[in-house]
Amino acid sequence: MTQTSGTLRLVVPQWQGGENHAYPLGARLLAWLAPQNGDRTVEIAVPDPSAMPLPLEGGIAGRAALMEQMKQIRSVLEDHAPERVVIFGGDCLVNQAPFAWLNERHNGKLGVLWLDAHPDVASPRDRSRAHTMVLGNLLGRGDSEMASEVAMPLDRERVMMVGLSRLLPYEAEEIEALGLLALGTDQVASSSDQILDWIRTESIAHLAVHLDLDVLDPQVFRSHGFAVPGQVLEGVMAERVGSMTFEQVLRIIRDVSAACDVVGLGITEHMPWDAINLRNTLAGIPILSGP
Repeated sequence: MTQTSGTLRLVVPQWQGGENHAYPLGARLLAWLAPQNGDRTVEIAVPDPSAMPLPLEGGIAGRAALMEQMKQIRSVLEDHAPERVVIFGGDCLVNQAPFAWLNERHNGKLGVLWLDAHPDVASPRDRSRAHTMVLGNLLGRGDSEMASEVAMPLDRERVMMVGLSRLLPYEAEEIEALGLLALGTDQVASSSDQILDWIRTESIAHLAVHLDLDVLDPQVFRSHGFAVPGQVLEGVMAERVGSMTFEQVLRIIRDVSAACDVVGLGITEHMPWDAINLRNTLAGIPILSGP
């Protein structure tokens, strides 16, 4: 179905959820790179990255700032009341407030397609960075305080994860406990049929797509957290990388857009290392940086 009007674009340069200075530029570059079509655009006010690591607050790094940013996003959505929302992040947590708001708008019937190398179902017992908890929060689990911001948790049967890499033990246990559907890259490599079957089976009319760019193979896309220049991944970390191609991601999103109304798209975890390194170098050149 063609998206024609009533779309709000949110630029959310949030970095606290992943504790990384790369996120703000990544979010703003995404918004700049996306086709410009006249949609309303609002940037959420996020303080520039400060010294890291952030203080732990209830087991989560930067909890207070993240909660405030969630509330800002919610307020903007309530003020604009868009039919559709596009989010340019920032770390993965930026999608919590918009997806929760969309699920309420659609009376708890929102479908969510989670394109991500990782399931994001952690709790503070497992991790301290909130971007690892966003899907858990949306399902009413994850972190209890952040999950309390989700008035209407997602229906578990209306969530499908695609592109997961090797799972950590707590992730596998939580996915099993929640009974979530998950497809590996090999299952969608040449066809979206299993995703489309799920949409039909669950009678999903409205869908939000979470696109974490680390679902992409670092050999084809070098601007995410698993493709840091000079970094050599070993052991389990080497098995945690994404394995999808641009062509596969684009085909899936086009196919689901033809099958139902995509009312949300959140693109996250863009870390433009080359641009950041070039910016830092240019800042050190005397003729450019001034007296």
